[in-house]
This record gives sequence, structure tokens and C-alpha cells, in this order.
Amino acid sequence: MTEFKHISVTETADRLARQEVVIADIRDEQSFASAHIDGAYHLTSTRLADFMQQHDFDAPVVVVCYHGNSSQGAAQYLVQQGFDEVYSMDGGMAVWQQTHPVISGTDE
Repeated sequence: MTEFKHISVTETADRLARQEVVIADIRDEQSFASAHIDGAYHLTSTRLADFMQQHDFDAPVVVVCYHGNSSQGAAQYLVQQGFDEVYSMDGGMAVWQQTHPVISGTDE
């Protein structure tokens, strides 16, 4: 893959339920702590190296932000770093929270 792809909230939820994707949430600390997708990795610039060491470059990654805009640049960056299958979730957490559960805290 030379470019990231777009993925809907529904398809993300379906693939997450089948444990087929890794969720990388790029929102700020407070927003992530307030509400995030269960199992999401809080991907910040300071945690990027850890993310790259902990996750298989062959595993599909879905990048999540507030509205699906900032995630596009981050998704393309991950592609450039060598991740094979990267998606930007359209609508971001704003859409996810309308129909899917979230958790709070900073476990990931």
C-alpha cells in the first residue's frame, strides 16, 4: 500500500469485533482519557516509536481523530513508515460516539 485508505465507522466496528485491526487514536490526552474506543492505542508523537515496536507492520491500522481529518495525515505517515494497510476512519470519534460504545481512562 502506497497510500492510506478510508474506512467507515461501521466497517471499523465490524473489523474490530473480529480483531482484524489495531486502533490508533491521535487525539489529545484529555480527549482520549475522556472517551476512546476500547483497546485503542493512544498514538502521540512521543509514543510513535513504541507503537512501531509493539505492532506488526502487516497488521491493519485504523487511525482515529476527532472528525476524520487529522487522521488522514497521520495515516499517510504510517504508510510512509512501512505499515502495509492503514486506514483513516471517516467521521472520527464524533461519528463513532453516536452509535458505538466508548470507554474512559488512559489504559492504553
